[in-house]
Amino acid sequence: MSRSKEYLKLFLHLSRPLFLTGGFLLYGLGTAIATYLGKPIDWSLYILGQLLVTSIQLMAQAMVAFFDGTSNLEVTFQSLFSGDRKALDPEHLPYTAALISTIVTLTISATLAALLLIVKNVSFVPWAFMLMGFFAAFFYSTPPVRLITSGFGEIIASIVVASFVPIFSFTLQAGELHRLLPMSTIPLAALLFAAFIASEFADYASDLKRDRKTLMVRLGWETAMKLHDLAILFAILSFITAYILGLPDRVALGALISFPLAIAQVWQLNRIKAGFPPRWRTFTLSALALFAMTTYLELMGYIFS
Repeated sequence: MSRSKEYLKLFLHLSRPLFLTGGFLLYGLGTAIATYLGKPIDWSLYILGQLLVTSIQLMAQAMVAFFDGTSNLEVTFQSLFSGDRKALDPEHLPYTAALISTIVTLTISATLAALLLIVKNVSFVPWAFMLMGFFAAFFYSTPPVRLITSGFGEIIASIVVASFVPIFSFTLQAGELHRLLPMSTIPLAALLFAAFIASEFADYASDLKRDRKTLMVRLGWETAMKLHDLAILFAILSFITAYILGLPDRVALGALISFPLAIAQVWQLNRIKAGFPPRWRTFTLSALALFAMTTYLELMGYIFS
């Protein structure tokens, strides 16, 4: 493989396409809720908003790679989500690549925000959620705040990604909030939180060695296992409550389809707890699949309602 192709592959690894795909699904969900409520889609506004969300995601991921990377070759990472740190070392991309990526994506984000401000008449509500999301993304790994090691980073990231992105998308089109937003996004935030916990098991030993105080390191793996199961149970109960309060039938049906995978996720973790050999990559992939599938089924439910 040529050096340029290798660099391109590493940059793609650094961008974490799985997370970007989630951003597209969640942004689409917000607009789908707006169309379900009879709001016409402003496609230029939709595209500008999506580009802004994606650029902020890329900025956050580059900053995590730069500030949370390591040059210690004795520390290994096994998680599906630690690929960005593997891509940056003396034998691959230099750490300055992440810094340059941060500056470029920050500039693009500022340009897109200025376009929204100048070209489009956007209400205060989407700006409020966009700014809260931006600051959460910026300080997720940036000193001195570093939400990623505060013990609250996983919770804040789950809320920002699974709730603020669709809310931003919805309010860009509708200009106001609606009760369907929390009914649709709270369960997704719980599932994403469970996926974050699932992703930290494989790197638990490395995080302890680096004194990287993630939520799992602070709580311990046994408590984290219980929290994972509680998050999934909370998501299921939230969907049931939302359906009672008026969640559309087809959206609720999509959630119902994902319930067996949620139960399987809890079953997998309890097998590991009972002493069976852990397959962390499979476990993490299934946690991510549960979140992605539920988001997709919600999106389709609103589109076809």
